[in-house]
Amino acid sequence: MRTIHPDTLHRWVMDLFAAAGSSPNEARLTADHLVLSNLSGHDSHGVGMVPRYVKAIAAGELTLNTDVEVVTDAGGILVIDAHRGIGQSVTHQAMKLAIARAHESGVCVMGLRNSHHLGRVGHWAEQAVAEGLIAVHFTNAVSQHWVAPYGGAEARFVTNPFTVGIPRADADGGPIVLDFATSAIAQGKVRVAYNAKKHTPEGALIDHEGFPTTNPGVLFEPVNGRTGALTTMAAHKGYALAMVCELLGAALTGGAVTIPRNQPKAGVWNNMLTIVFDPARFGTASAFDVSMRDFVAWVKSARLAEGFDEILMPGDPERRSRAARASAVPIDEGTITEMDQAAANVAATRGKGPGPLSVLMAGTA
Repeated sequence: MRTIHPDTLHRWVMDLFAAAGSSPNEARLTADHLVLSNLSGHDSHGVGMVPRYVKAIAAGELTLNTDVEVVTDAGGILVIDAHRGIGQSVTHQAMKLAIARAHESGVCVMGLRNSHHLGRVGHWAEQAVAEGLIAVHFTNAVSQHWVAPYGGAEARFVTNPFTVGIPRADADGGPIVLDFATSAIAQGKVRVAYNAKKHTPEGALIDHEGFPTTNPGVLFEPVNGRTGALTTMAAHKGYALAMVCELLGAALTGGAVTIPRNQPKAGVWNNMLTIVFDPARFGTASAFDVSMRDFVAWVKSARLAEGFDEILMPGDPERRSRAARASAVPIDEGTITEMDQAAANVAATRGKGPGPLSVLMAGTA
């Protein structure tokens, strides 16, 4: 692993997307999101996605500088088409519309369809939480199939995340943000392990014959034309939640479900159902704050299990990672090489680029 200051990394990502054709605002939103994902400890959804985005642009599957379109407006219900725009921009636009409607009427149920990879979904929950709102997200993904259904020995869908954001007074430690893939681990974390030549946790993968393995290569190195697959988290429970995310996030919103005829060549499509609402409209704000504070304190007072020194709340690991990485973001050599190639591809196509990231990287972390 080598390191880079987040400001330097942010500038490089901005320069790359500006060179690729993004407006200054779109390039900034994309860099904001990707670098914050790395700062939050979610390298799988961070700048390592840049090469995939560049390939999708080259393939004509990702459209830059896209404005979202409201295709259904039924008061508290919005359906928004992203027209294959870059996810970090179009989802920001969609969330702004949903947040405004929730402030106006108390609640908004928003369906976003046809977005390119919209990144770390917790980012969008945090956008709502910053406005004092609660957000619940059901998201599907359409790309190469990565995850096997419970009881299956080959992949049928993707990592379909479930996300919730709940505002909490900063003095109490920051908002509750639950954000997890319904697979045992995110596919991007397998990619990071593969690039770093590390093993994945026990129980997260099966090989091309359906047997458990810790080798991340089973997702990327076919054997007799077959690859391995991720397993679902919590066995049948994660599988059931993945199904719900697919059906609500995609089928209901008019987005593509994850079946072979919808599989893109290079891009990653996301569809998302978001429920945003104002907790103040319940008229229980004081009781809510007190009850949340009391319950969190009670949970954290539990006797610690061996090997643990604290009980964390959802969102705490990301906040701590941001503090720990504030001056140095680690990136593995495999990902650096891929990003250098992405920059070279942009320069070859557009006549300009940010230059190789590798020359900006510090030594081994």
